[in-house]
Amino acid sequence: MKDLEAIKGILPHRYPFLMIDRVLEVEAGTYCKALKNITANEEVFQGHFPQQAVFPGVLMIEALAQTAGMVIHSASEGEEESLFFFAGINNAKFRAPVVPGDQLILETTLSNRRKNFWVFDGKASVDDKLVAQAEVRLMK
Repeated sequence: MKDLEAIKGILPHRYPFLMIDRVLEVEAGTYCKALKNITANEEVFQGHFPQQAVFPGVLMIEALAQTAGMVIHSASEGEEESLFFFAGINNAKFRAPVVPGDQLILETTLSNRRKNFWVFDGKASVDDKLVAQAEVRLMK
């Protein structure tokens, strides 16, 4: 398990764009399970939407990409530091709204890798209910 400070030592993101609060589980090079607490005081809720706060789907995708970044880091420990970037998103589906008070559980599983190109199956859930899923592609 990694707390917020350990995550900040790995990912380059910072508030308000750091999308994972805790890493719950990592299988080196293959899988990561992380948590994002959805809180009412996040800046995004001032505009999305003031009358009914809903966490944006695009930020759930970003959270999945950051979770995938933890997998890449676990496979690359000891190597020279390197940034990874989005290379693509396929088959994104959003199945239920995520609102303040929810705990978003993020899981990414490596499905393919070719040199500096990584493909992950990602899913996000709240209370064991699937709320979003996507294939996330990252590159070095």
